[in-house]
Amino acid sequence: MSDIKKQIAILGSTGSIGTQALKVIAENSSLFGVFALTANNQVDLLIQQARIFQPEVVAIANDIHYQKLKDALADLPIKVFAGDDAIAQVAGMQPIDIVLTAMVGYSGLKPTMNAIKAGKKIALANKETLVVAGELIRALVSEYNVPVIPVDSEHSAIFQCLVGEGNNPVEKLILTASGGPFRTKSLAELEYVTSAQALKHPNWDMGAKITIDSASMMNKGFEIIEAKWLFDVAPEQIDVVVHPQSIIHSMVQYADGSVKAQLGLPDMKLPIQYAFTYPDRLQTKFPRLDFNICTQFTFERPDTERFRNLALAYYAMKKGGNMPCILNAANEIVVAEFLKNKIRFLQMSDIIEDVMAKATFILQPTYEDYVQTDAEVRLLTKKLIEKS
Repeated sequence: MSDIKKQIAILGSTGSIGTQALKVIAENSSLFGVFALTANNQVDLLIQQARIFQPEVVAIANDIHYQKLKDALADLPIKVFAGDDAIAQVAGMQPIDIVLTAMVGYSGLKPTMNAIKAGKKIALANKETLVVAGELIRALVSEYNVPVIPVDSEHSAIFQCLVGEGNNPVEKLILTASGGPFRTKSLAELEYVTSAQALKHPNWDMGAKITIDSASMMNKGFEIIEAKWLFDVAPEQIDVVVHPQSIIHSMVQYADGSVKAQLGLPDMKLPIQYAFTYPDRLQTKFPRLDFNICTQFTFERPDTERFRNLALAYYAMKKGGNMPCILNAANEIVVAEFLKNKIRFLQMSDIIEDVMAKATFILQPTYEDYVQTDAEVRLLTKKLIEKS
């Protein structure tokens, strides 16, 4: 690797991926510098991070917190901004080498587009960007010839399994799923699960939104759509298998029938670091996989009757157009309401399916269409929840 420090912007530095990325940077401070940190609402943690890492720029999406952020950092030579547009502008700033898009949800789309147009290497942890506007992002990546390295453990695994294979034809991508905390629960039991139960993931430490998505298997649904755009495969070439141990992170099946898998302990620091250093691998002190302890790997077919979100995601992916955008916007609203205990666990899928049937479908959406769809669907979803 070069002796010059890579300058990194972390969009969403206070979330689960962002905080772990800062640990990776701290452990490799001779290789990486923090140029920019952004957050949505967690102003106190953002202040703490800024004082430790001394970036050139910090930005907070919710401008209610701007003055507090500015005052807290007044003694440091850090530029302070606020608002969604500011975060999008930060993503394209000239000295940045790598933009880690670790924001949650639709909010990651515009900053990612700006970073691509500015020619930045993208370490992609915001799967919703490709879910919402995969066709648009893929076209931009091609136009600006920008490397996109996936950070999600599953997509990082597939990426690693593809490295060195050249043009060898891929038959199938196999995404693994832990099954979440409710893997063994019946439909009757799922009717009464609470948000507190859903937030207890058996293997991974993630933010609230992604943890609920994992429990409902919407996270896996988003990942199949993301995989389609990242790896340019047809929907029928993407399979999901439930692997409760979360040691095999995903697999690639080739035309000759061989299957390559990437294994490791469930630790997001590894795919984050790999995205920063690719094609190099750094020596780490991360815990090692011990096959004397990990003696059993099991696999199950996902149950799309109990976890209908996976079927809804396959439908959205095959339908194309703005349907995945509709799926994402409806899901963001129902998850927020479930976390407030306003709706039940199984109701989330009912409402999403209803929204997908009622929202305006556009086969070839522009960026403006995505913006309009997102706004329309959020209103529609809220109205349906009020009626339920």
